[in-house]
Amino acid sequence: MRLSRLATFALCFFLTAPALPALAEDVAFGKARQDSDLPVEVSADKLSVSQKDGTATFTGNVVITQGDMILNAPSVLVVYKEDESKISRLEASGGITMVSGEDAAEAQSAEYDIDAGTVLLLGSVLLSQGPNVMSGDRITINLDAGTAQVGGRVKTTLQSGD
Repeated sequence: MRLSRLATFALCFFLTAPALPALAEDVAFGKARQDSDLPVEVSADKLSVSQKDGTATFTGNVVITQGDMILNAPSVLVVYKEDESKISRLEASGGITMVSGEDAAEAQSAEYDIDAGTVLLLGSVLLSQGPNVMSGDRITINLDAGTAQVGGRVKTTLQSGD
């Protein structure tokens, strides 16, 4: 008996679906959960501080680390909480790269909400997990849960394993 193209596609899809977690709404990001309460370390070529609005702007080869997470960007705005020396959020721009374990993401910009433990990547987002690649308009990464949600026009390339 000869299978039609549609039947062959459906059979292949359902046989491989358990091995395709990237098709789910939530995608794992990084090997382990990231503790968003860990200290944030920032290094850059230049720093400008504004006491007036409680911000600091790092520019030139900015590298931010927190636990196993590393974020690189040309420019990062750090917004502090009112009447505190704690960071509220980070806004990276100019093309960013974020790495956690073996997973990596690229985007035009990123917004890291420290209290929520989430990173929103915006603009031509590309997520790679080993040989698998996914792209979309935006990805929201929940660092505490170790998950990511991809939105916008989502495209994925999954490698079949031997």
